[in-house]
Amino acid sequence: MTNSKTTDDAPIHEAPAIFNSKTRPQSADDEISNFARVNYLEVTRHQHDQRLDNFLLNRLKGMPKSHIYKMIRSDEVRVNNKRCKAHDRVQREDVVRIAPIQLATREKPIISTEFANSLLARVVYEDEGMLVLNKPSGIAVHGGSGLDFGVIEAMREVTGKKYLELVHRIDKDTSGLLMISKKRSTLKALQQHLVDKTIQKHYLCIAKGQPALNEQRIDAPLLRYTLANGERRVKVDSQDPQAKDSQTDIIIHERFMLADQPVSLIEAKPLTGRTHQIRVHLAHIGHAILGDDKYNVHDKSGVHRLCLHAWRLDIPGYKSITAPLPEDMADWLPEQSTLPD
Repeated sequence: MTNSKTTDDAPIHEAPAIFNSKTRPQSADDEISNFARVNYLEVTRHQHDQRLDNFLLNRLKGMPKSHIYKMIRSDEVRVNNKRCKAHDRVQREDVVRIAPIQLATREKPIISTEFANSLLARVVYEDEGMLVLNKPSGIAVHGGSGLDFGVIEAMREVTGKKYLELVHRIDKDTSGLLMISKKRSTLKALQQHLVDKTIQKHYLCIAKGQPALNEQRIDAPLLRYTLANGERRVKVDSQDPQAKDSQTDIIIHERFMLADQPVSLIEAKPLTGRTHQIRVHLAHIGHAILGDDKYNVHDKSGVHRLCLHAWRLDIPGYKSITAPLPEDMADWLPEQSTLPD
């Protein structure tokens, strides 16, 4: 392993160093049985080229993300007997040393049977390499920031699968399609499609106002920033060199009235994958999404959820995968509405 590269997602690898243990390291595919002792985990093909922080999050399920980062900074985690950073990448046959962990810092999430069954019932597509879940609004895709667990931790728990990884993320309050890989090779292939922009995501949303054009492209660079209270936000900024090019295509499917206010059912197709992209782009052109407590703070529509739904996925080599508009969004549409196919 070498830390000579300091850029994000830098790979790290050289022949595994000799470690001080009387036993062979255990496979990283197997669950750790005793956290009170030093554990040595040998990276397998399932974790090859994974970031160290993600590797640890998957091995130390239920541990707060902040504690994992603290362990790395405090040199309580080593790879091939060398210091490491969170963004370093582990390679097959690397040996990861994890110092003893107080059990109080690691609590296995308690997943109710009802919640588990509701998640399993929401799987809309599955094959040997991937499953696609119709995520409900209000549930984060992963734990952290005060959350005991998210969708991915719950799915690992209820399915008993050793390998389940998020292919991408959607906001906690956004409902709809979420890709989860069951094989490392599938994860890498799908993430390469995302890099190459050959996966097209389609979202449906209800937004205030009624755009004059039926179709348009929003081309506005986005900049991430942090509020004084630590919350993350995104804004359009064409001046800051740190802002990233961002484009979203929109199609207006219906214009109607809600609470005596003009609103629209809009299909949004992000051409780039920036944080909060659709929400910020629509707010930027004066058509903020209903129920958005970050970018539509003066919303008077009366809706009680973010009206944004990940509706369709077009993935090379797969048939289109769709998730119907949830009832708590569909109920706001006029009775005679015809939803897009």
